[in-house]
Amino acid sequence: MWGRFRKAGGRVADVLRTEPRAEGDKRPHNLFEAAASYVTACAEDDQERADEAAGWVSPEALSFGVNELACRAVIALARERGESPETVARDLLGLPAA
Repeated sequence: MWGRFRKAGGRVADVLRTEPRAEGDKRPHNLFEAAASYVTACAEDDQERADEAAGWVSPEALSFGVNELACRAVIALARERGESPETVARDLLGLPAA
């Protein structure tokens, strides 16, 4: 039973790992690096780079990272503009005010 917990914990640690692996491999990309590169590549219409970044982590981890990046970006823009996050998000998506 504990073996399963250790294995699952190891997988989570691998996704979040930012230090070099013991084998001397190059430092792996974490989910936030993948999300930042993926979103940047999409914004610049660079499909090759977006595909590369998408391969750095699992689809679930990439989705989480992109969601976290979107939340942080909306909050930062809302503070900069002095508006609510909802107003900023709707404006960015071209939606009418609620």
